[in-house]
Amino acid sequence: MPTQQEKIIKKAYEILENQPNGIRYADLIRKISEELPEIKINAIRGTVWVFKQKIDKEQIKDALRPEKGLYILKKYFKESEIKDEARKEIKEEDFYKPFADYLVNDLEECTKAIPLGGNKFQDRWGTPDVIGTYRILGLGHIQPPIEIVSAEIKIDIGQLITSFGQACSYKLFSHKVYLAIPKEANGADIKRVESLCLKFGIGLILFDRNDKENPAFEILTRAIKNEPDYFYLNKYLLKLIEDKTIELF
Repeated sequence: MPTQQEKIIKKAYEILENQPNGIRYADLIRKISEELPEIKINAIRGTVWVFKQKIDKEQIKDALRPEKGLYILKKYFKESEIKDEARKEIKEEDFYKPFADYLVNDLEECTKAIPLGGNKFQDRWGTPDVIGTYRILGLGHIQPPIEIVSAEIKIDIGQLITSFGQACSYKLFSHKVYLAIPKEANGADIKRVESLCLKFGIGLILFDRNDKENPAFEILTRAIKNEPDYFYLNKYLLKLIEDKTIELF
């Protein structure tokens, strides 16, 4: 019969096998505890600590801790290094136009959307990566006002909170805001961002940051329409109108 420690180590490997992006310490402990409820949590923590020590001393060759608190199988880490090299050829800007098209054709949240990015607004609060308008014509004598839709896109999974903060700032001048983040991000982090987006009415989209030709956008939450601050709306609209290279209206 395997010992308690052997059971825990075996389960840890099973969990790591299903985590190609690695898993954080707290999540690893939680998953082991859920799958081995008969073993006390302190015994699990003790065994994982021993596991950690062996990894750090290179007594275990098939697992790594590439950064504090992160556990990953070596075979997956090598694959991720290859992906990182390939990703250097991919820029965040490569996803702006595909996402603009996605807003118009798939989500139908805009009647027109364009890549923006850079420092078009020359403002410390930042410029949306994609901006669009939703305009309905031909409904009768009374026409609804134009809606502004803004989007923030991030390929760096270490910048999820920063990207969420940027998306929040766009609500000053936008009726709807979307945030697009990589689906390769840690599952727990995605859930946290999703909860924040639901609270703040921001739409959340996942995408494949490794494939600029087919990002495979996937919607988790739709943006909720809100009234912007019309002082800021007019301020930024004026910048868009004055820029003759931008055709949104």
